[in-house]
Amino acid sequence: RLAAANGWAALGFDARGHGGSEGAMSAQAVDDVVAMAELLAGHDGVYRGRVAVRGSSLGGFLAIHAAALSPRVAGVIAICPASAEGLARGLRQGRFEMRVEDPLTLEAWLDRADLREAVTRLRRQPLVLLHAEGDEQVPAELSGELYELAPPPRKLILVPGGDHRSVQHDSELQSVALLWLERELARRP
Repeated sequence: RLAAANGWAALGFDARGHGGSEGAMSAQAVDDVVAMAELLAGHDGVYRGRVAVRGSSLGGFLAIHAAALSPRVAGVIAICPASAEGLARGLRQGRFEMRVEDPLTLEAWLDRADLREAVTRLRRQPLVLLHAEGDEQVPAELSGELYELAPPPRKLILVPGGDHRSVQHDSELQSVALLWLERELARRP
């Protein structure tokens, strides 16, 4: 709703193993994000060169990986993006409410899915990182590291206080991120 209110077409989906989706969470999750971006880009009225991805926590992790994988992803908004190490630890501890067919295979993929390396492979796709300094699940320092590693253009918004979910529900911060991303995409040839 917020994206639409800011003039963006938007597509939301439940990743495999989440919500009402079928299947189980797997390494295909990144490919699924790219496929959803391509699906949106195929709709009338959507400018194919300006399709961006947005995600929070695991979604932020997947959004960065999708942008690093596909030149079709024009930009990224990553909110409190989780690290592969943190996701693997949570998986081992059974902290996630998601269906996983083969935890060992998923953990092996996470061991190879280095978020820090992925952010260095962005091809000048604008990256907005939003993080609450009070995040009790993903340290805000991770977004600071990702910001330093990412090629420009990039923007880091650190919010005092808060928790792991507060930034994703802050409409003012989401609008700031969308407006910055829109401006950066407009500068591209």
